[in-house]
Amino acid sequence: CYNRPMTCEVCGAIFTARADARFCSGRCRVAAHRRPGLPADLTSRPRWVRHRAKVPLTLEGRHASSTDPATWATYAEAKASEIGDGLGFVFNGDGIAGIDLDHCLTDGVLEPWAQQILDRCPRTYVEISPSGTGLHIFGRAYVGAGRRRDGVEVYDRGRYFTVTGRHFGKPSRKLADITGLIASL
Repeated sequence: CYNRPMTCEVCGAIFTARADARFCSGRCRVAAHRRPGLPADLTSRPRWVRHRAKVPLTLEGRHASSTDPATWATYAEAKASEIGDGLGFVFNGDGIAGIDLDHCLTDGVLEPWAQQILDRCPRTYVEISPSGTGLHIFGRAYVGAGRRRDGVEVYDRGRYFTVTGRHFGKPSRKLADITGLIASL
């Protein structure tokens, strides 16, 4: 039970601990409780769902739709629910966009191709995906038709991202304009 490698949610260090451990030390545990939460740009919009195995769910446990607002909830409602594995945020074309970097963290270390993307990224909200091997970048941009290429997905409508609250890098409670970053991808 104590030989499972884990990634610290705060510093990204790899450590061995029990299956439900989230932090490598007491210092990181304290830091996690002091760090800012999710940006208000996300939590103030009623575009939250639950998910199980990346499938979006309503608060009643039925399949949610990334295009039907009747299947979404407020952040407070979704957070209070115990349905599924966690939270998800739906993009609806109102200027909030997301970039999904798949398989860019190996043993807590960022792959060089992903580092190049983050080097061009303005300070915005970035978090570790549920698998612990990917990143989700949230920001302000209009994308139109989403796109997927070489392990990078970009969307601003008709999709949703799982949300872990596991910050990557220096956490930001503001969403930056990521239009230039998206254009460069």
